[in-house]
Amino acid sequence: MDIATLAGLAVGITVVSLAIATGSDFSIFLNTPGFLIVIGGTFAATMIKFPLSGFFVSMPVGMKAAFTNDKDQPRDYIKLAIQLVKKGRKSGLISLEKEKIRNPFFKKGIQLCADGRDLEYIRKVLTQEMAHSIQREEVGAKVFQAIGDAAPAFGMFGTLVGLVQMLSNMSDPSSIGPAMAVALLTTLYGVLLANLIALPIADKLEDKARREKTLRSLIIECVFQIQQLQNPTAMREILEPYLPEKQRAIGGDDAYTGGAKNSGRQAPLKKVA
Repeated sequence: MDIATLAGLAVGITVVSLAIATGSDFSIFLNTPGFLIVIGGTFAATMIKFPLSGFFVSMPVGMKAAFTNDKDQPRDYIKLAIQLVKKGRKSGLISLEKEKIRNPFFKKGIQLCADGRDLEYIRKVLTQEMAHSIQREEVGAKVFQAIGDAAPAFGMFGTLVGLVQMLSNMSDPSSIGPAMAVALLTTLYGVLLANLIALPIADKLEDKARREKTLRSLIIECVFQIQQLQNPTAMREILEPYLPEKQRAIGGDDAYTGGAKNSGRQAPLKKVA
């Protein structure tokens, strides 16, 4: 669970609610027609921008990605890859077939190695799968970006509708103020939907897609080195540039477990027997 997303939403909703409640009656900020205009119009415009299947697939994928956190770190994959290549050099690549690897993408690459596939075939299969996976995540980010773009516009649209209705009935001057307030509520709804929910989630999904692309590139390189039964020391030197400077091992493979021990958690990836 990504605590940052939940905490951000909770703090944002709490602050806005308290600001409204301390200044006036909360009920005056509730307007069902205005809410329906913003929500309905925003989702209608977003569905027009994307294929129907893409919209309904990307929404749950995007929400899941926004509220889940990556447990495994790049250094964990490097450590596991070094363990796997040591076993492969000792017992052959076929011995890696029964290894229980949690990451499906990494597991698929190891299975291709155990099946005796050549390097070019493995490269083609894994890069294609990575491209499709990243594309799905990027579409999810674009869906939320489209929601963030459309929500303020439909908020303004609702305000204009309210102003037209208000100006069409000017017989009672005392009703102008309340009618104007109701008209402005749709703008408020649109701004909150865009800037508190949609746009932050879109930015988070874009960032996760970038990190996922980097991680999968690392996994592909790990698989390549395993397929070639690379020397473990040379393999570590090839893979370490994927890590920040402070996370790079100095003196041996055990350095990759330092982050897990210091944080009080165990390394999440399977240790090879």
